[in-house]
Amino acid sequence: MPDFFMPQSDLDTNQHRDPDGDSLDWQREGLYLNAFGRALRRKFGGRVQRVSLDAGFTCPNVDGAVTTGGCNFCDNRSFSPSRRVRLERVSEQLRAGITRVTRRYDRVQGFIAYFQPATNTYAPVDQLREIYELALNADPRIVGLAIGTRPDCAPESVLELLEEIAKHHVVSLEFGMQSVHDESLRWMNRAHTHDDMINAIDRARGRGFECCGHVILGVPGEDHAMMMQTAHEVGILGFDAIKLHNLYSVHGTPLGEEVLAGKVKMMEREPYVQTVVDFLERIPPTTVVERVSGDAPPNYLIEPKWCLEKSAIRIEIDEEFQRRGTRQGSHFVAPEIAPEQRPRPVDSTPPAIQDQIDNRGRLPILKMQGGVVGGLHRD
Repeated sequence: MPDFFMPQSDLDTNQHRDPDGDSLDWQREGLYLNAFGRALRRKFGGRVQRVSLDAGFTCPNVDGAVTTGGCNFCDNRSFSPSRRVRLERVSEQLRAGITRVTRRYDRVQGFIAYFQPATNTYAPVDQLREIYELALNADPRIVGLAIGTRPDCAPESVLELLEEIAKHHVVSLEFGMQSVHDESLRWMNRAHTHDDMINAIDRARGRGFECCGHVILGVPGEDHAMMMQTAHEVGILGFDAIKLHNLYSVHGTPLGEEVLAGKVKMMEREPYVQTVVDFLERIPPTTVVERVSGDAPPNYLIEPKWCLEKSAIRIEIDEEFQRRGTRQGSHFVAPEIAPEQRPRPVDSTPPAIQDQIDNRGRLPILKMQGGVVGGLHRD
């Protein structure tokens, strides 16, 4: 990695307090939340953009390791640009993605290779190493990795690999926590529990890479108090970053069919904005907020249509903070046990998943370099 792309400090770069300890960088900048884009600028000294990659991974609730059918809301094409095109090699996807981003934005100085759709730690570790290193070495402007995964797909072998890579590159491991409520996880057909999330982050924390949690707001059956319990858990578990998503429905999914049949309703715009502000008020001010809403391409999206207005939603969130006279962390209550003091538990990765990662042979589907490796064509 070129020296001018090296982070100016460690993972706490975005959390510098002034000499008297009263405020953080983002607060002194007059922001209402610890926004991701500004955090990247402070860390790298310039604009850094993510490039979505699809390496051909699947999920253990798709292939039968823990269940089948996948998440009830999920069509990976609806949220990942890389899965809406012909599956190309990772190096080709990176080149194309960098070209698109540089055409859209001025003065982009670096890129994060974002393994986005499916479960991007769910493969033999030797192949994970190869594909991560391929992305890091594909272009000198790649400054790090973001890796989306599930709480039950982070065995010690994967965490040790990421810890090794994080000694020389920025790494963010993004967990699909979604909710702290197991009944909600069952409704989604996640086939993991919140205990899996606790076990994973308590083992991942303190290894030199960022831990990010994805949360879905507006799950049927969750009232406001339940969503605030999830907010409280963000501080207890010590996520470095979070992504908030409104539940939305897309065609070709079980959730989409229920919405079209009138059995499930999506959260309305104003309650969503209010809930996001309530949520952010209750998480630590040091937590980086990478996303405050989600959407899908119009040809995939069923409801809610308002989520297509992402910029307007962000403005409304800031306006609600302004109206209240609050900001992220205003109502945060620190846990009795600081996250860094929580003990590291024994790995509880489900045996079926552990076997898939540590014991099975190479996967032919992963999109790596051209040519033949280990007898398998990489095409």
